[in-house]
Amino acid sequence: MNSDVDIRLTRAWWMRQVWKVRPAGCATKAVHVACVFVLASCAAPASRSVLDGAASGGDCALPLTVGASVHALEAGTATSASLTACAWTRVAMRDDPLRRDRYGLHAVLALDPTAQEQAAASDRRRRDGHLKGALDGVPVLLKDNIETQGALPTTAGSLALAANVSQRDSTVAAKLRAAGAVLLGKTNLSEWANFRSGDSISGWSGAGGLTRNAFDRNRSACGSSSGSAVAVAEGIVPAAIGTETDGSVTCPAALNGLVGLKPTLGLVSRRGVVPLAPSQDTPGPIAHTVADAALLLDVIAGSDPADSVTHDAESRGGRYVDAVNAAADRRMLQGVRLGVLHFAVGSDPRVAALFEQALERLRAAGAVLVEIKAIDLTDLRKKESVVLHSEFHAAIDTYLAHAPASVSSRSLADLISFNKAHVGEEMPYFGQDSFEKSLTANEDDAYRVSLLDARRLAGAEGIDAMLSAAHVEALLAPTTRVAWPIDLEEADPPGDGTGSATHLAAVSGYPHLTVPMGLAPQPGTAKGLPVGLSLVGAAWSDARLLALGVAYEQIRGAFPVAPETNEVR
Repeated sequence: MNSDVDIRLTRAWWMRQVWKVRPAGCATKAVHVACVFVLASCAAPASRSVLDGAASGGDCALPLTVGASVHALEAGTATSASLTACAWTRVAMRDDPLRRDRYGLHAVLALDPTAQEQAAASDRRRRDGHLKGALDGVPVLLKDNIETQGALPTTAGSLALAANVSQRDSTVAAKLRAAGAVLLGKTNLSEWANFRSGDSISGWSGAGGLTRNAFDRNRSACGSSSGSAVAVAEGIVPAAIGTETDGSVTCPAALNGLVGLKPTLGLVSRRGVVPLAPSQDTPGPIAHTVADAALLLDVIAGSDPADSVTHDAESRGGRYVDAVNAAADRRMLQGVRLGVLHFAVGSDPRVAALFEQALERLRAAGAVLVEIKAIDLTDLRKKESVVLHSEFHAAIDTYLAHAPASVSSRSLADLISFNKAHVGEEMPYFGQDSFEKSLTANEDDAYRVSLLDARRLAGAEGIDAMLSAAHVEALLAPTTRVAWPIDLEEADPPGDGTGSATHLAAVSGYPHLTVPMGLAPQPGTAKGLPVGLSLVGAAWSDARLLALGVAYEQIRGAFPVAPETNEVR
């Protein structure tokens, strides 16, 4: 009953890699990848499981949220094996890994060949009454700049890291495993976390192709955690982990109608994560609800001796699920003072209208809204640019120096040479000007001055000053603009001023939560395009932001899922 199956992913390097998988319950010989993915549906689901309502064409329905998945597992209406099998099937049916036309989503870059073994182990633990933790049996995906133990490489989307099989779990992956989660695989991303070029295309990588928006495949999914967001929006998994340096969790979450949290810098370890800029990098959860994001944060947060910035995580952190549960009542907004950043609304009247609607709902629930005076972010952006280029050079050289011997690129200079030698695969749409600029940047006195100035402008003279002057708990703004049309011949279009709060939170290292705010009308789309509401707070106010976020969810009401998602609530 156990048969060898070749998994051949079809983008670039993945086409040449083979892993052996023995899915239980299917007598199928080595087959093409499409059959491999659909093979997952052969695993027998539990009687009257959540998978029984399969759609035509072999698709299946997963619980939409982590909470619903846990409930189904506890109720016995699903097993971890059936959830994992369905997730694999949905990769084939929704993600379209074999389709090279413009409709392929390309959210999932690789599936872990041990996923079904992980699921089977979880089901045994559940039968024996020895669950590991709150996520036991729930399938989760990780962005492919986060290391996981096993056969899968960690590529950061680049073919240069095709052989980067570290055989170790990042701290985030280890914590997810310790909580019982099934690590289903890796998601696509904007290559090198969207830092190879200033003319990059969000969601594109040499290893995974272009990830497209779950609400409109002709529009951007944003980045760089594109695949993590789209995989959740499409219902492949109920939650995923992304990383953010400046907007890389919150932007794709917002554009795909999801909750995304960039935690306070130092709350979540970066060990085993391919770096961009250590003064800003952090992993963060992407999910359908604030409660799910809080549950994931409870799991992945904490101090790590291998990452000194997390020294205070245990003492300054909290129980995030408890904070959310205590706030799940619209009455908790009564008398809460919130700052409004109208200067960050941008030029799109659809975004402005949705923001005003959100503010009216908050007022009606008793919140006190205070207008915040506009600030000039020009100098901050210049300082941040110096910091990012300088830190990337040092950080990536250190990472590559300790990579497995099978990785031939051992420095940023080597990466630049690799890309020049593989122009067709790595640079068909844009170049590597950011890499080249970083090669001449160092962590010198000019860098150190820029770092201190940037933190001051974004923190003490930015978010902290706004909160203090207005006596408010958090700041409100639209997260970013409406998803823009994809044009592979052009770079992402310049911003329109929406999303200033993103830069402030990213550079200061303060927490930033985005929650779906509404759908912007857009001709040609089934439901419209999602727009997110940002809540930004002081350092270590993550629990309070999550509490405010779940209170906003209560007054907003249910939010539509992506048009093709087969939802089960």
